[in-house]
Amino acid sequence: MYEAVYAHPDGESTASRFARAADRYGYDGIVIRAVDAHPEYDRLRDHLETDLVDAVEIQAKDPEHASGAVGNYRPQRELVILRGGTNALNRFAVEQSRVDVLSQPMRENGDFNHVLAKAARDHGVRVEFDFGPVLRSEGGTRVQALSNLRKLRELVMYYDAPYVVSAGARSHLQLRTPRELAALGEVIGFDREQVMDGLREWGRLTARNRERASESFIAPGVKRGQYEEDD
Repeated sequence: MYEAVYAHPDGESTASRFARAADRYGYDGIVIRAVDAHPEYDRLRDHLETDLVDAVEIQAKDPEHASGAVGNYRPQRELVILRGGTNALNRFAVEQSRVDVLSQPMRENGDFNHVLAKAARDHGVRVEFDFGPVLRSEGGTRVQALSNLRKLRELVMYYDAPYVVSAGARSHLQLRTPRELAALGEVIGFDREQVMDGLREWGRLTARNRERASESFIAPGVKRGQYEEDD
């Protein structure tokens, strides 16, 4: 299982500290959803057992700017995440196969409906369930966050859209174990295995994209190779 985090300077903890904490919590890897962070991945991978995923979380004011950023980052990063939060950005993200994950779709004035859920399913764009606002807020803000996640869960599950789960951690102290996230997921309406599957999906996405970036990849199910000819 993998978690997706904001490392310094986007968050408070370094990629190395996140990795060590994630290892203690039983994660196989962490996704560094960099905005301004530039970890030295090669050096860190030589000293850490936890897998580090070189990702970017794009923040754009509108689909036109998002499109340019996706085009620039897609060849460079292992995962491309687009932060939603407006109806226009949410729609753009789920209609783009170049985007791996739509994050924060219900942030600010954003909404998510059956049309977007079906588009996410058809284009293979993962919708993120970020448990962070529930874990780190209280009162009316927490109630609203729970309501948003429940609505999102109903749509994603009904239309069988792909999804990922995270705690949205900006510090290693905000990381939670998979078991803790599964317990919270039950409050939202998930069962335990659905939350675990959302954590595993980060790793599956990474493995798929790394394979596609390899020299042997041509298309899904097709690779370059040497084949013996029949006599």
